[in-house]
This record gives sequence, structure tokens and C-alpha cells, in this order.
Amino acid sequence: MAARLKVFISSDGMTDYVVATTSKTKALAAWGSSQDLFKGGLARETDDPALVKAATAQPGEVLRRPAGSRAALAKLKPPKAPPERKGPSRSALKKVADLEARIAAAASAAAGELAALDSQRAKRGAPRQGPHAARGRPHGGATGARVTING
Repeated sequence: MAARLKVFISSDGMTDYVVATTSKTKALAAWGSSQDLFKGGLARETDDPALVKAATAQPGEVLRRPAGSRAALAKLKPPKAPPERKGPSRSALKKVADLEARIAAAASAAAGELAALDSQRAKRGAPRQGPHAARGRPHGGATGARVTING
């Protein structure tokens, strides 16, 4: 058995919006509202025969008319879709390319300096210290002695 249609009305002060649905939640969805307009008193169920007749003829469709008038209801036009984003501009792409070139140049310069340091270490005979090297600590992993004085 099909659910009974109810007619709901809301107004923004300029226009009355009428919809026939089975629930308040579906009416809010048809109006595109994420706020509970019924809770704030901005929307209500109506039993006006003219509104009921017009809305039940087109269930789920939002109908509109000037606020407070008895003018005929008109079908609400669907909202326009937001314009499609075209992507980054040419100037933004150029900035990205310039920054990538600067990063590549800095990386190659750092690699050259690292190679120069390695060659200097090789001339002196000192091994290269990596991130996991002892870093000047005595062999055996000792970190220092703790002295206790008994007094």
C-alpha cells in the first residue's frame, strides 16, 4: 500500500514553496535544506485545498508562488549546476615548472657538494660517516661512564 502524501509549505519571505511528499524529511530534501525548517517554525504541513490539489498532482516536485498570495503555483526551476572547474591556469603551471626546475638544480648542486666532500675524505683517508655510524663514540657502543661517589 502506498504511503499517504502530505503537503508541506515553507516560505523565505518572498516566495512560498509547496511540496507533496510522504514525510518531513523528504520535503526538506526536495527543498534542498540541510536545516530542520519544521523545528524552527519556517515550514509546516498544510491542508489548504488549493495547495493540496496542486501539489498532489505533482508529488515530489517543488511548486512556488509569491509569498502570502493566492496566485497560481508554478513549478520551481531546478538549481543551476556550479560551473565546471577548468584546472590550473597557465601562470600557475609556469610557477610549478619553475619551482620544479629550482628544486632539481638545488638537488644536483647538493649532490655535487656531497661528491666533493667524499673526495676530500678519501684524500684524508677518513671513512664516510653515515646516519648509522658511531659518530665519534668509543668502540663497543659505550656512551660514557657514570661515576658514583659513596660518601
